[in-house]
Amino acid sequence: MISGHYFRFMNNPLDQLSKAELIALLGVWEKELESNTKVIESKDQRIEKLEGILAKFQKMLFGQKRERFESPDQLFLPFETTAEQQQEAQQELDEKVTCVRKKSRSPHPGRTKLPEHLPVEEIELYPEGNLEEMTCIGKEVTEELDYIPGSYIIRRYIRYKYVSKVQEGKSPIAIAPLPSRLIDKSSVGNGLLASILTDKYVDHLPLYRQLQRFKRENIPIAASTLDGWARQGMERLEILYDWLVKDTCGKGYLQADETTIKVLDSTKKKDTHLGYYWVYHNPVDGTVLFDYQKGRDQAAPKKILKGFKGYLQSDGYATYEYYGNQPGVTHLGCWAHARRKFFEALENDKVRATLALAFIGKLYEVEAHCRDKQLSAKDKKSYRLDHVC
Repeated sequence: MISGHYFRFMNNPLDQLSKAELIALLGVWEKELESNTKVIESKDQRIEKLEGILAKFQKMLFGQKRERFESPDQLFLPFETTAEQQQEAQQELDEKVTCVRKKSRSPHPGRTKLPEHLPVEEIELYPEGNLEEMTCIGKEVTEELDYIPGSYIIRRYIRYKYVSKVQEGKSPIAIAPLPSRLIDKSSVGNGLLASILTDKYVDHLPLYRQLQRFKRENIPIAASTLDGWARQGMERLEILYDWLVKDTCGKGYLQADETTIKVLDSTKKKDTHLGYYWVYHNPVDGTVLFDYQKGRDQAAPKKILKGFKGYLQSDGYATYEYYGNQPGVTHLGCWAHARRKFFEALENDKVRATLALAFIGKLYEVEAHCRDKQLSAKDKKSYRLDHVC
């Protein structure tokens, strides 16, 4: 803000101002300059921030997607070579090409051997004609991999009823009980039910396509019946899901993340809504748990994370921070997400971003060694402490 003294001074020529007035005017100018400098610095920072955001979106649209980083310690090939070096390189290339051509003339190693655990059906073939006056001098064996389609059967249980001969008409009827089945009072067998669930949830074959397969075999099954079998079969497996939750969350180390999935809307035909798969990984045993939720709010992971104690590793989403701050929980970050921020910072702070990426690269090398050597948790900790700290 410019004071009234400034305008009063400016109405008079500078040579008519007194020394005190000149000093006062100089002070006003210095304050004005300082204020303008702060405004310019603020705008420069905002421009730099907006340019960074613009560069980020341009890279997302037009740049390469992988976050490749070359360490500053990596050696680079010289592009300027002398004529002698070019001649040596050409001679070495000719030798390599000749070597490759010689290798290409080597015989083909043959087909991959068929697995030995499969049953073998042998079919012996003999030449046509009279073989009594001929001698067998050997044989040639040719193998092929074939498939026998699965077959449907009707398993009919016939239970005979008995009564006492002595007290006929008064004694209770004796009859053998039916074998236990997953779905009582249903016509589906355990093997068929297991096949339906495996095809749907492991091989991703929808129920309507399985229904088409039944129709090809002339087996009439209503779509509602097939849906009911799948639903009741999953209900019987719920106890396994509960144990999976217990095993996954009970080792004190849990990695969590969420991803979107399109879900068919039961209220609108051929319409979908956006749901979320919350994924939990137990690195100790390698178990993975998928928990479907309609939303991504704080209440979504409550069923799994409520009461969890130990190390929770995730990205920086606020929901994880809430559960990571609960008593008995240590919240761990994710190096992949942290690295991405430094990679994006290469555009505006290359020196420090390069230093951080090089350090993270060293950490990745340590983890790659542990993974390749298949070290135990105890050996991993020892190797990390020796090569990182």
